[in-house]
Amino acid sequence: MNKTISIVINAVLVVAVIVLFVLVLNKKETKSSAEEVREKVQTGEVLPVAYINVDSLLLQYQFAVDANEALMRKQEDARLKINTQARKLQADMEEFQRKLENNAFLSRERAEQEQTRILQKQQELQNLDAKLTEELMVEQQNMSLQLRDTINNFLKEFNADGRYHMIISNTAGDNLLQANEEYNITAEVVAALNKRCAKK
Repeated sequence: MNKTISIVINAVLVVAVIVLFVLVLNKKETKSSAEEVREKVQTGEVLPVAYINVDSLLLQYQFAVDANEALMRKQEDARLKINTQARKLQADMEEFQRKLENNAFLSRERAEQEQTRILQKQQELQNLDAKLTEELMVEQQNMSLQLRDTINNFLKEFNADGRYHMIISNTAGDNLLQANEEYNITAEVVAALNKRCAKK
């Protein structure tokens, strides 16, 4: 149960951080059009380099949004399943304790059988929790790999003309500390990805 709660808390924190970045990035920015950037690259006014704000891309790319929502639904379903079974187990434990205190069992063997049954249910619940946690982790890894693969394949197509010698990813300001906004191609990439996603 603790692993599921930990995953849920981590997911909530990730969403909170993403929302924070959206609020910061939604400030009005002056952006050059893609055409102007291409012209500047061709004339040598700017370097043939671009960057993408991955946080913004993940918040605006519909495939990523849908995949994240699906993962969140699975996490909620897993948490509901665990919590429901945990409540049933808690009720069984309380009933067992009440019967034990009132000497309601016909024999000691019967009390031991009931205790064994409850311990087995507790172990099954722990196993289910571990299984669901593992499934969610695998699902999240698969989603990340699929998303990365989709973006990388798109960028090969997007930059087939070779206008950029390098496209850098920027996540939460970690990789890119300072850059002129005209090197930011996030909006253009997101629009093209969403257009492509809508066709599929």
